[in-house]
Amino acid sequence: MKKIAIIFLCISVFALVCIPFIADKNAEAEVLKSGSSGTLVKTVQTKLKNWGYYTGAVDGIFGPKTVAAVKYFQRVNGLTQDGVVGQKTAAAMGISLSSSSSSSAGGSYSSSDSYLLAKCIYAEARGEPYTGQVAVGAVILNRVRSSKFPNSISGVIYQPYAFTCVADGQINLTPDANAKKAAQDALNGWDPTNGCLYYYNPATATSSWIWSRPVMLSIGKHNFAL
Repeated sequence: MKKIAIIFLCISVFALVCIPFIADKNAEAEVLKSGSSGTLVKTVQTKLKNWGYYTGAVDGIFGPKTVAAVKYFQRVNGLTQDGVVGQKTAAAMGISLSSSSSSSAGGSYSSSDSYLLAKCIYAEARGEPYTGQVAVGAVILNRVRSSKFPNSISGVIYQPYAFTCVADGQINLTPDANAKKAAQDALNGWDPTNGCLYYYNPATATSSWIWSRPVMLSIGKHNFAL
């Protein structure tokens, strides 16, 4: 009995001392940086390559080209430019670093959210350059994240007087493949506007208020503003 008690005591001490240490090591491992390798690195490289940030091979090795591409992505998206894929950068890319959790490419958004976003992109920006379509989707998502607007895609899109396409019924048009892809890219974290909350066509805008917003860039026929 005495031996059993000693063994039990040893196991308890191990659990108290070693398990938290192991958990911490796992938490530390949930960061991709220079020297990392594996499937998650391939996922990062694939996304960055699809979005035009990365030109190297999708080899699962976090080398200098991947570091440079991550820094480029971070700069465009207003993140700390350290070349490390931590939780914030991973979230902006639409991936999960935790092996114990899973997420879709669109993060916590549902397929109906993605489809509604595509409908709004199609109604508001069909005929615009592809980057401009993604930018419209990004503005909608930036509003979802802003305390100034509703906290859901449907809430933002159907907010009274927010989008012309809702007022004139074009929101009910069926989105094409480009609009669906643009919606997914926006959900995956591509924000060509770098955080803008507004866009408008200067050739047709009638609101004097919108002209007071600081314009950050123009894509196609749209100005994007803060």
